[in-house]
Amino acid sequence: MVSSKAAPFEVSAEAGNARDAAWLDDDGRPRRSGTVWTASAHIVTAVIGSGVLSLAWAIAQLGWAAGPAVMLLFAFVIYYTSTLLAECYRSGDPVAGKRSYTYMDAVRASLGGAKVRLCGAIQYANLFGVAIGYTIAASISMRAIKRADCFHDKGHKNPCRSSSNPYMILFGAAEVVFSQIPDFDQIWWLSIVAAVMSFTYSGIGLALGVMQTVANGGFKGSLTGVAIGDGVTSTQKVWRSLQAFGNIAFAYSYSIILIEIQDTIKAPPPSEATVMKKATMVSVATTTVFYMLCGCMGYAAFGDAAPDNLLTGFGFYEPFWLLDVANVAIVVHLVGAYQVFCQPIFAFVERWAAAAWPDSAFVSREVRVGPFALSVFRLTWRSAFVCLTTVTAMLLPFFGDVVGLLGAVSFWPLTVYFPIEMYVVQRGVRRGSTRWVCLQLLSAACLLVSVAAAAGSIADVIDALKVYRPFSG
Repeated sequence: MVSSKAAPFEVSAEAGNARDAAWLDDDGRPRRSGTVWTASAHIVTAVIGSGVLSLAWAIAQLGWAAGPAVMLLFAFVIYYTSTLLAECYRSGDPVAGKRSYTYMDAVRASLGGAKVRLCGAIQYANLFGVAIGYTIAASISMRAIKRADCFHDKGHKNPCRSSSNPYMILFGAAEVVFSQIPDFDQIWWLSIVAAVMSFTYSGIGLALGVMQTVANGGFKGSLTGVAIGDGVTSTQKVWRSLQAFGNIAFAYSYSIILIEIQDTIKAPPPSEATVMKKATMVSVATTTVFYMLCGCMGYAAFGDAAPDNLLTGFGFYEPFWLLDVANVAIVVHLVGAYQVFCQPIFAFVERWAAAAWPDSAFVSREVRVGPFALSVFRLTWRSAFVCLTTVTAMLLPFFGDVVGLLGAVSFWPLTVYFPIEMYVVQRGVRRGSTRWVCLQLLSAACLLVSVAAAAGSIADVIDALKVYRPFSG
């Protein structure tokens, strides 16, 4: 997620800025140069992340018939609502209207009032959940490195038990340190590292799935997915199938940063919305092909036994060093991703504190030490936030359930509801018209899917808590 830029300034040719104006856009900011391909690359980099690791499990719950079909359905809905959201980048005129720099700016320009506050609350709650999910994912990857080496040395039948709690504490300690670096999300090489790490572990997961399928001599799995019986009740089958919807939604989610990616596209003609729609089509198609390969090959390799995290569930044991490389890539990616996703929460609270106590040295006094900007308030608040997410992760260390819940809770409001409502206002879609009715039916259907998927994830967490002791790792 990219933080909002500085406020626009006026450019006056009479004041001697005519030469500078050639290098500035209509809002006075440096001329944007993004294209279909750069925007597509940003989207693909943002979308492909740790969510890909749970897709084999999701398809296992749904089976060969429904699994790929549901993934294609989500891809279509996300593509369509993203095209609606792209139309809301400029207010009023699609070529000369006022720009929005963030998702919240677009909501404020089109809807305003209570809906802006509702959107903000949902976004910040989602980001808090993502921080918990990343803590869990990073810790189980660190633990998996130790276990992979143990299995290699002592044999696959050795339990090689270990707790994820020390690794969560280690991850949290690292995040406390990195959280003291201001504008961490603006570091130029961060997105390059994230892209390389994402494709490293996703590619390794795909390659190992293909190798395992070849070794099996064919595809595993069934048309209907995990069968009832063998420790799976009919109720669990229903809840886990619903949770699979949330896992798929989480893997695709990127609407929250679409406007910020669109803000990198060069000025019309053609309009930014036209370019963004093409970029969305390219990136969603690319991501869907990649996800289909990862999810389907994972299910083909392990069938109903597909783990909820392809690289830490130990469907694979060898080559152990390749698993280590993949899990190191996950940890490196998530260390940076945690900070990028938490920066808006950090900035929001710090802006509020600065406005509430403008003369307080506790809030405003700052000391620079290398890349760190230290103040007593920032150190206290950001450390407390990291500690809270770490403790929550230790209480609920269920990767698949947390991913499913995050996907379910954020899918309808951020990917469907707000884009549709903004588009209706932006384009003046008449209430009661055929188009309006169709959009509202789509929103209602997606709301039902989100509620059902969230219920499935919560039910699975409750089921897991019956046998899990808090902080036992």
